Amino acid sequence: MNAVEVNGLSKSYSGYKMNDISFPVPRGYITGLIGPNGAGKSTIIKAIMGMVVPDEGTITVLGQNAGAMEGMYKQEIGYISDENIFYEYMSLEQMKRIIAPFYTKWDEDLYLKYMDLFELPSRKKIKDCSKGMKTKYSIALALSHHPSLLIMDEPTAGLDPVFRRELLDLLAEYILEEENTILFSTHLTTDLDRVADYVTFVNRGRLIFSDNKDEVLERYIIIKGGKELLDGDIRKEMIGLRETEVGFEGLSGNRDQAKTLFGEKVIYQAPTLEDIMYFTAKGGKQHA
Repeated sequence: MNAVEVNGLSKSYSGYKMNDISFPVPRGYITGLIGPNGAGKSTIIKAIMGMVVPDEGTITVLGQNAGAMEGMYKQEIGYISDENIFYEYMSLEQMKRIIAPFYTKWDEDLYLKYMDLFELPSRKKIKDCSKGMKTKYSIALALSHHPSLLIMDEPTAGLDPVFRRELLDLLAEYILEEENTILFSTHLTTDLDRVADYVTFVNRGRLIFSDNKDEVLERYIIIKGGKELLDGDIRKEMIGLRETEVGFEGLSGNRDQAKTLFGEKVIYQAPTLEDIMYFTAKGGKQHA
């Protein structure tokens, strides 16, 4: 069973439209949700959490219908937002006392363990915490009721490089429990290069792909060569191009076809997820 299934999700705002998004989040794995800022990642996350009502489409979470009118499925979700969702005038301890009773599996000892691990002072007021401290606090709360699904919206934004690495190790430990699942939304794709099993890519409100990360990286290829090699047909084959006075660098979504077209005339390079996102956004392609 998939932990999350998004089917035909559409949502329109003034000047923005997300159209017919469908993808699974396989149970027991880490799925990265990537895309440039404004692509629709947070809208998808908030729709899953019932904070945004879709115009069309359905969402199921752990076999239950998800949405604004449903609540029980959230018992199994640890949610980490990219925004500050806490009362600024309260201390960390006071905020915890409001949140903890909502969860039937709240584990106070586990909460204290994470507070100690993250070096968070319980008496400190939220308004006096840095962005990084607020993110660490969100993580402590999210993990302290033994969720089987962790949903993270830009969790590493504002974190120093040392803790970012520690967080990824923490996620790797969490996912060792075979029933646990992570949906990780970010535009910092280097984090996902390390830990993700599956990747879903949205751009300008449309789904580009949703697939196994290793298969995605095998399918795409970066090509570097002289400008004289570019003609109309080859330009059409490229998802995105970056041209200079003497040459070009581009992304192809078909590695075998690219090698047939160019042979030994160019340099080939394996892309990262960041490369794929950059060239797709630059080229404006809706389907790779």
